[in-house]
Amino acid sequence: MKKNKISKNWINKQRRDIYVRQSKVEGYRSRAVYKLKEINEKFKFLKNNISVIDLGAAPGSWSQYISSNLKCNKHLAIDLKEIEEIKNVKILKGDFTDTEQQNKINNYFGGKIDLIISDMAVNTTGNKNLDSMVTGELVLEALDFATKMMKPNGYFVSKLFMGTSFNEIIAFSKKNFVKFNVYKPPASRKDSKESFLICKNLR
Repeated sequence: MKKNKISKNWINKQRRDIYVRQSKVEGYRSRAVYKLKEINEKFKFLKNNISVIDLGAAPGSWSQYISSNLKCNKHLAIDLKEIEEIKNVKILKGDFTDTEQQNKINNYFGGKIDLIISDMAVNTTGNKNLDSMVTGELVLEALDFATKMMKPNGYFVSKLFMGTSFNEIIAFSKKNFVKFNVYKPPASRKDSKESFLICKNLR
């Protein structure tokens, strides 16, 4: 009974959500597209002729938005889940931390990447502390990937949750990047613990 009540509350929240309605009207795969749009309005990292990798990209709305609005040199999206085809985007199914997948990524780009984006989060268990901790580990994996794959003047943009890993993530960012910010865009739900980490220029 409790689970059904939670499901109904989620459905009602979705119906009332202006970003959900807007994404359907504009043909985007999820409301997350507006988070990327708002983060970029503040930090200006989306430009023509850049190389982009979208980590944990499914269902693909971030890559969909970039593909629709920019002309990228190279654009790759990777996720453990299937991603429907997106125009001008190479799609990989797999784990970006896996050596085989990293070889494919290296072969595709043939060099360092201008922009690394990630809206990754674990499938929620209902335990917010556990979910935050595991998602924090994903962010640290993505940050480590960025230090190896990003151009010196590149950008890294990733979802993160306020929780036990937050201080470790900030310490890693401070050590490895010249500039970093934590920002919660208006499209993030008020009751969500999510924010976004924006890092620029490798040390």
